[in-house]
Amino acid sequence: MTSPLKRIQEHPSEAKRLIGIEYDQFFSLVALAQIRHQQKQEEIELNKVRINLAGGGRKPGMLADTGVCLCLVYLRQQPIFEILGLLFDVSKTKANDAFHYWSEILREILPASQIEEVENDLIAYAELRQKLTEYQLIVDSEEQPTARPVDYQEQKKYYSGKKKMHTLKNQLIVLPDGTDIIDVTVGELGKTSDLNLFRMNKDKFDLTQKFLGDKAYVGEGAITTPTKKPRNGELTENQLLSNKELSSQRIVVEHLIGKLKIFRVAERKIPAGSFSI
Repeated sequence: MTSPLKRIQEHPSEAKRLIGIEYDQFFSLVALAQIRHQQKQEEIELNKVRINLAGGGRKPGMLADTGVCLCLVYLRQQPIFEILGLLFDVSKTKANDAFHYWSEILREILPASQIEEVENDLIAYAELRQKLTEYQLIVDSEEQPTARPVDYQEQKKYYSGKKKMHTLKNQLIVLPDGTDIIDVTVGELGKTSDLNLFRMNKDKFDLTQKFLGDKAYVGEGAITTPTKKPRNGELTENQLLSNKELSSQRIVVEHLIGKLKIFRVAERKIPAGSFSI
């Protein structure tokens, strides 16, 4: 069986289909991951109480390119670890361990958002909050189908009236051109409204920060939203044109959500607990 890593090395054009990113992006990622991997190993060695001589003991598991590829295959295709192990010629336990090790490294070198990147540095965080006030950020939410909980009370927490199914809700806040994610919230209960989800995280931003959103955010003063059609009435020509303009501005967040869903793991996430299908 040809491993996914060997496959993309022999056929670079297939990289995005198999692992979700382009061939050159993959090897740039591997280079960053290798540096962080070496740092972690040096930290472990420094704090280790040595019994064996240096160079003894169990040898390291995977090289950086294999480990990163394994991680991306899981995120893109979401196979069970038994199958993931077969693809990389390791046991399911080693596949599981490798995934968690390398996914932690990827998270460290590629924070999920700009806020996550600076949240532990109070000065940088304050500077980012101030800089963001120069932009009207775009906010939107999306829902992931999830397994139905066994317990009825738990079912009600995850049931989305909008989607008519049990879901988890995620929120993205992005730059006006959609080039970067400013903040991301994942795994909230499906019954949570878009507006309440925004208000739960609003304090991450400056009080003067302005946003652009769809009709789900009507009622929030910080967010510019389209004009709703009045009951038993019609929108004026100017209102229709304004709504169209707002829609063309916020479409970038829809495109970004679509890019995230290239990875199958972003389409489905099962919360903790016992579930039935």
